[in-house]
Amino acid sequence: MSNEKQNMSFVDRIWSFFSSITLAIVVFTVISLTSIVGTILEQGAAPERNIKLLTKFFGESSPTVYRILDTLGFTNMFHSWWFIALLFIFAANIIVCSLDRLPKIWKLTKEPIKPLTPEQFAVMPIKREATLKDKPDKARESVEAAMKKAGFALAAHQDENGMQLYAEKGRYSRLGVYVTHLSILLIFIGALIGVFFGFNASLNLLEGTASDVAYRGSAEKTVPLGFTIRCDDFNVSFYDNTDTPKAFNSWLTVIENGREVLKKQIDVNNPLKYKGITFYQSSYGFSPSRDSLFVFNLTSPTGRTESVSLKFGGTFSIPGTAVTGRIVDFSPALGQDPSGRLFTYAEMMNNPAVFVELSEGGKVKYNQWILKRYPQTWRLPDGIVEFVDLWGAQYTGLQVRRDPGVWIVYLGCLVMAIGLYASFFMSHSRVWVRLREEKGATKAIFAASTNKNRLSFEQKIDRAIKSL
Repeated sequence: MSNEKQNMSFVDRIWSFFSSITLAIVVFTVISLTSIVGTILEQGAAPERNIKLLTKFFGESSPTVYRILDTLGFTNMFHSWWFIALLFIFAANIIVCSLDRLPKIWKLTKEPIKPLTPEQFAVMPIKREATLKDKPDKARESVEAAMKKAGFALAAHQDENGMQLYAEKGRYSRLGVYVTHLSILLIFIGALIGVFFGFNASLNLLEGTASDVAYRGSAEKTVPLGFTIRCDDFNVSFYDNTDTPKAFNSWLTVIENGREVLKKQIDVNNPLKYKGITFYQSSYGFSPSRDSLFVFNLTSPTGRTESVSLKFGGTFSIPGTAVTGRIVDFSPALGQDPSGRLFTYAEMMNNPAVFVELSEGGKVKYNQWILKRYPQTWRLPDGIVEFVDLWGAQYTGLQVRRDPGVWIVYLGCLVMAIGLYASFFMSHSRVWVRLREEKGATKAIFAASTNKNRLSFEQKIDRAIKSL
């Protein structure tokens, strides 16, 4: 063996290295383990976000751990040279292994089943015998019918030892592993196309604002979209009496060449897609400005309703009355402590409330906090004042992705499903039946083989014999 290695040419050594199963196991293990790290870390995110995440695992050492991982390329792992090199090595390993073994398997696959010699009959792994009362010609019909129900269409061969029937099925299932290899290569190709020709970016859009670029990585490198995306509105709803978000939605408009070409309401599982770019709802935030508008629905005592939008400090009139309201305070998350003192407990719009001063004839009549999530606070002595929204104060966080290789990845997944099904649920099974007349009856000798799931195959043969 040592001499064989010494006599190998350089090309043979390279071929031997890449056709090694050990290499496949080592590279696949490294890819899997590093992918776990790359999945846990948020790729291309600001350092603060990953340091906060690492604090859960490493405590005060998290900044040091982050610097090490960042130096090794784990914060942008799927674009790092070493990860792409691992993919190429694994792909080369799969290709060389397949080329090294496929010709032999293909030859076996193409070789048709033939009648067995008596010596071959004797050494087959599965053997059964049965005695049929009919003559061989009549018994052949029974055997063919029974084996047809088992999935075998028997061919016949007559020689000096009697009649032999034989058939096989699942011949091409031996290629299942190579179909799986092909699927892995397709997935790699799709992933690399996504890495080199796609992008994964983010974009925070305040209600009423638009952008024609997204931002990639902590350095906020801009990525041109080729069109403009605008956030018309954003809303988050909560479970009753909690601050747990139930759903958040964005109303987006695509503008191209100065014309609105697409409008869509998106949520977490319902993205917007346009020209190969997908906008996923990923987060939200609160950033009020002087231009933010308080939106009210006003209902008079007689049922007349109006809608108004006001800036902070603005006034409104309740329809059909001489009562006017003025916005004098606002809290994005109004809470109350045990002593009854009101306070703001969060910087997000978890429980938005507006404090309104109501006047009549120039004199303050009364004032009241009106909460967006609690309709009982809307009803006033002079009508209903519903606090609908503070528009222009929330932004929608969008994940922006373009992946031109995704359809090749989907194709690879489909091919992999076919390959795995052929590899694990199909088998190459062969059966031979020799019919010989003995004492006016027919003796049927069964021989069979299969490359997997032998127990199930034997049970199928036994059921066929039992039905004779």
